Order: sequence, then structure tokens, then C-alpha cells
Amino acid sequence: MPLKINEKFKQDQNYIGQIINNFNSSGELFGNGDRNKIKLFDLNGKKINIKSFKIPNIVNKIAYKYFRKSKAKRSFEYATILLEKGIGTPEPIAFLENYNFIGLRDSYYVSEHLVTELTYRELVEIPNYPDHDNILRQFSQFCFELHEKGVEFLDHSPGNTLIKKMTESKYAFFLVDLNRMNFHHEMNFEQRMNNFSRLTPKKEMVAVMSNEYSKVYKEKTEAEIFEKMWQATVDFQEGFAKKKRLKKKLKFWKKS
Repeated sequence: MPLKINEKFKQDQNYIGQIINNFNSSGELFGNGDRNKIKLFDLNGKKINIKSFKIPNIVNKIAYKYFRKSKAKRSFEYATILLEKGIGTPEPIAFLENYNFIGLRDSYYVSEHLVTELTYRELVEIPNYPDHDNILRQFSQFCFELHEKGVEFLDHSPGNTLIKKMTESKYAFFLVDLNRMNFHHEMNFEQRMNNFSRLTPKKEMVAVMSNEYSKVYKEKTEAEIFEKMWQATVDFQEGFAKKKRLKKKLKFWKKS
């Protein structure tokens, strides 16, 4: 099996290969498994998760074999880069790609399983979540750190930042679902603001984030930061709603 493994886990290579090989019949399902399936396993008393990526269509099977890195490989490589940059993410352990004569058949990404108190999603859905304002402000500082280090997280959506309480008032942030990222020498203002667009439709949360971001990003005023961040949010929400309406129409046409 073409397993690529983090050197720290080299001694566990055979075991990891075995559990991937038996993925369908073992492990504890985590989440709903709608698109990609995640299962939990034990590795020497450490909880790990294995993500089995959805089998690609024929075009992507060929693309992932000849032209693009697989999602599993990108996840492993991007996690390694993030940790090198001092950015929180579950530790990458291994990835595996299976190919046939057409192209990529299936792929798996293995990482540490982090248990945290919440994700950004809870801040959106529970306005009175304890310490809400403080968490949101620390998250904004975390985003500034990402941008300063040139990390453009393209899947920066509510469920993809895990938040762990470290002390009474201090929180740590960890990125997951890593296969879509750009790395820049320097991020411009538009890239930074667009990176907030998927997080929340709530104007009051955008106001807090822009206020906190303006304390550390001095190239623009707070008003300019809020205006750009909110416009990026509105543009994304409108595009998202448009896609949903189109999907509904397509489903209706298929049924009729």
C-alpha cells in the first residue's frame, strides 16, 4: 500500500496501513459522513481519525493522477506547513492514495483527533455563548496571525476552526479540513477581508471582528475594514443563496 507517513509515527506504519485497509468494517464513525467519511481509531492510547475522501468522478480521477495533488496529500502537506508556521492544526500522521489504470481510486488522510469545547459555528448559532465577545476577538487576532504568515484558508467556514479553552480567559484555535489553501509571501487587504466572508451572516459579529482586526492591522481604518469585510460577507451570502435556488430548480426539473 502506498502509505506516506510522518517520521514520528514510522514505528506504527504497519498498524496504520492495516486499519486503513479495514476502514469500511472497523472504527467509530464520526459525523454524518455525507460527503467524506471520518472514523476514529486508537493508536497507542492516542485517539486518531482517518478521513476517507469521496470517490472522485472520472475527470477528477484522471486529474488527481496526472495534474493535481489528491485531497489527502494536500491535507497532509498543508498541515505540516501550518505547524511549521506555528499555526494550530491536528498533527498529520499519514496519507494513502490508491490508483487504478484510470486514475485515483480512493484516498485517506490520518491525523490526530482533537477534542475541543466548540467550533466557530457555536459562536454564530449561540449568541449568548459564555465569553462570546472574548472568544470572537481572540479568533480575529488568530486570523490576523494567519494572514501575516501568508496563509489564505479557502475553506474558512464556521465548522473548520476548532476552539479549545486553555485557561479561564485564553483560547487556542485549530484549523481542520485543510485541502484548499493558498500560501503567499504577503496577503493584500482584499485577500484578508475575503477570507472572513464565509464565517457568519451576522453583521454584529463582523463589527466585532473588524474592530479587533483594526487594532493590529494599521494599513486601513476600522471603518474601511468593516466596510470591506461586510461587503465580502454579503457577496458570499448572495452567491450562496443563488446556488441553493439553482439546485432547487434543478431538483424540480429532474423530478418533473
